[in-house]
Amino acid sequence: MPEGYARPHLAALTRELSVLGEAARYAVRSAEQVPGALRRGGAREGVDPVLLVPGFLAGDYTLTAMSRTLRARGFRTYRAHIRANVGCTQQAATAIEERLERIVERRGTRVQVVGHSLGGMMARGLAVRRPDLVSGIVTMGSPMLAPGAHHRLLSVGVDALVHLSRVGVPGVMRPECVAGFCARNSFEETREPVPTDVGFTAIYSRRDGVVDWRACVDPLAEQVEVRASHLGMALDPRVADHVSAALRAQLAAPSVERSGLRIA
Repeated sequence: MPEGYARPHLAALTRELSVLGEAARYAVRSAEQVPGALRRGGAREGVDPVLLVPGFLAGDYTLTAMSRTLRARGFRTYRAHIRANVGCTQQAATAIEERLERIVERRGTRVQVVGHSLGGMMARGLAVRRPDLVSGIVTMGSPMLAPGAHHRLLSVGVDALVHLSRVGVPGVMRPECVAGFCARNSFEETREPVPTDVGFTAIYSRRDGVVDWRACVDPLAEQVEVRASHLGMALDPRVADHVSAALRAQLAAPSVERSGLRIA
C-alpha cells in the first residue's frame, strides 16, 4: 500500500448496507423492461464481445445482473468461468487469458473486459499483457493504485485462504500470492501503461466501504464517479448504464487518449 492511501475504517462497512436498495433498484428496472426484451435483444453488429470478471471471494453469479442489463443493450456477454475468485491471481489471469483467446477465435474480434474489484485489476493486467485480445476495459471499484487499501475484514478472508493453503488445501491463495513475487508481479503489471488502442474506464464511488476509493482512480483512465456501495456496483442499474456507455464510447474511439474526470 503506497503512501497516500488508507484502509476504510470499521464504520465504513455500514455503507455497504445500501446494496439492499441497489438490488431493489435492479429488480424494479428489470420489471419495467418489455417482456421478452432479453430474448429479442441479440448482440448487435459492430459491438465487441464483453467478458465479465468477478471480484475477490466472488464468482460469475455476482455479475448476473450486469450481464442481463448489458445483453438487453445489445452486448454479447461471456462469463469468466470463475466459481469463486479465491486462488492465485496470476493463475486466474492466465485462465482468463485462455478464455479470451477462445472468444477471439470464435468471434473474430477483440474483447472488452468488465471487472469488479479484483476482477478489474486482473482486467487491467490482461490489457497490458495481451492488447491483441483486449480492445477495452471497464473497472468497478478496483484499487489498482493500492491493492492493500482494503477493509481489514477483507484481510481476514485473505489470511484464512493462506492458512488453508499452508495446510494443503489446493486452489487457494498461497503466501507468495499475497506478499511475495506473485503479488509484486501482479501489482507491477497493473501499473504498466495501457496501450493506446485499448479503451480504459475506471468507475469508483466515494461511498465504497470496502476499498479506498482513491486507489480506484487510475490517472490513465476515463474516470467516472457513481453513488453506489462496493458490492452494489455489480447490481445497481445506474452503474450498468455507465458501463454500457463506456463500452460503446471505447468501441467508437479506441485510439483517442483517455484521461479526465466525469462525475455521474
